[in-house]
Order: sequence, then C-alpha cells, then structure tokens
Amino acid sequence: MRWRARGKARPVLAGMCLLALPALAAAQFNMVPPPQCPPQAPAASSTEEAYRLEAARHVYECFPGRVYLGVLPPLIYGVITVEAEINEKGEIATMAVVRKPAAEAIEPWMVALLRRAAPFPVPAKLPGGVVRFVETFFVDRSGLFQSHSLTEGQRGLPPAGVASPLLSTTP
Repeated sequence: MRWRARGKARPVLAGMCLLALPALAAAQFNMVPPPQCPPQAPAASSTEEAYRLEAARHVYECFPGRVYLGVLPPLIYGVITVEAEINEKGEIATMAVVRKPAAEAIEPWMVALLRRAAPFPVPAKLPGGVVRFVETFFVDRSGLFQSHSLTEGQRGLPPAGVASPLLSTTP
C-alpha cells in the first residue's frame, strides 16, 4: 500500500515541476546586472550600419557575462527588435520595441539592459551627430543574448551565404 501512494504522488510532483519551469526560466530576467561599460569615446563609424555594429559591440562590452558565446541553440527563448536613436552625447534619445518577444519577461529586461548600457559611443561622424538604427537580439532561456549584428549563428541552420537545399530554385 505504501508503494502505491508514492507512485501516485510522482506524477503530481512531476506535473508541478513542469508548471514551475516557465517561472524559473523568467527568474533571470527579474534583474539587469550592473554594466561594465568602457569609458565613453567617439564612434569611429560614419554610417548607420557601421554604428549599429559598434553599438552592438558596446552592449557586449557592458555585459560580458550575459553574452551567449558560440552558436545559438535551435530554439531561441525570445527574439526582440528595438529601434534606438542615439543623440550627440551618446545617450538614448528614443527607443521603441519594433518586434516584441513571445516571452513577456524579455522585453522590459532587454530595454532596461540597453538603457543601462548608455552612454553609447558618440556618433560624431554621422550627420547631425545623431544616429537611428534597428537591432535584433536573440535571448536564450539562460538569460544570455546575442545581437543579430554579431551573432555566431544558430545550430541546425546553414551558414550565411550557403543556400538551403529546401530553398532550391531549380525545378
């Protein structure tokens, strides 16, 4: 009789653990770590595209412990795209989420992370000393991220520039 009671409790306990997984996955998004940004310097870039790469590197330098190193797993916990305008002081003048992530905890976390990365490199070589760019971030369930500009790729996908056999244009 005692053995049967344990057997019945196991599925209930397993079910409770599965229900807790989303809460555990979101726990690392409750707090943005303190940034470790390098001293502010003028940006070397003279185009919006080049500045986007420089800004992505800046975010990586500010949060080195949160950068996902290597190739991303096949399933990404959240993808978020933000549009930011950096003013002549390197501050974020405006920021808007262009693509919301499916995991709700990621949006406020990523927005706060980007705000804490300010000031960004001063866009002195760009017209008016102001730059507007769009960047996508891939966020893993672990709370680590990569930017689209600096991504190392994703497992299960062909490397960039290599056509997928499923996308063949020959009849």
